[in-house]
Amino acid sequence: MCNNRYFEFEQKLAFHTAPSLLGIKCASLMSIARDSFDEMYLELFNCRAAVKGLRIKILCMCEERVLLLLYNENKLAAQLSREECRGVLRIYGYADSMDMEACLERLSVRIGENRDFPHEIGIFLDYPVEDVEGFIKHNGCNFKLCGYWKVYGDTTRAQRTFENYNRCRKFLCSRLRQGDDIYHALKIS
Repeated sequence: MCNNRYFEFEQKLAFHTAPSLLGIKCASLMSIARDSFDEMYLELFNCRAAVKGLRIKILCMCEERVLLLLYNENKLAAQLSREECRGVLRIYGYADSMDMEACLERLSVRIGENRDFPHEIGIFLDYPVEDVEGFIKHNGCNFKLCGYWKVYGDTTRAQRTFENYNRCRKFLCSRLRQGDDIYHALKIS
């Protein structure tokens, strides 16, 4: 499937999810216009990227937008099994017995049923727990630093992480501009 729309999808994927595609983040979100989205893109990506443990899941679809979660299955499962992460998730109805797939389904339901975005999503996106808790406690205000997320804890660590994420984005987007497709750039045959 080498058409212009798929190439545009790959470019958006590289821009919005590069840290997860390159393995330094367990998951990333991407929102795209529904009229530029085709579920065949997911089927193709999920089939080819499975060898790297990468997967894309539709979290929410409305008339205008599609919210996608790109994740590394092993890294996300490990993240969601951490006790400090489970402690936050319990508050929002995620049972300790839920595996990663069940947690993703619960998140999807919470996105669909709430007017307020479910802020526990930060746990899924590999944000530091103290920052997720700080965001929830302070309603998104009183943060120390704002980058890929709002920081309430360690700003030095967060700034380094933001810089690493920017390097990932720059590298992957550069590879696509040079003519590689996403699979070649990620060394997926």
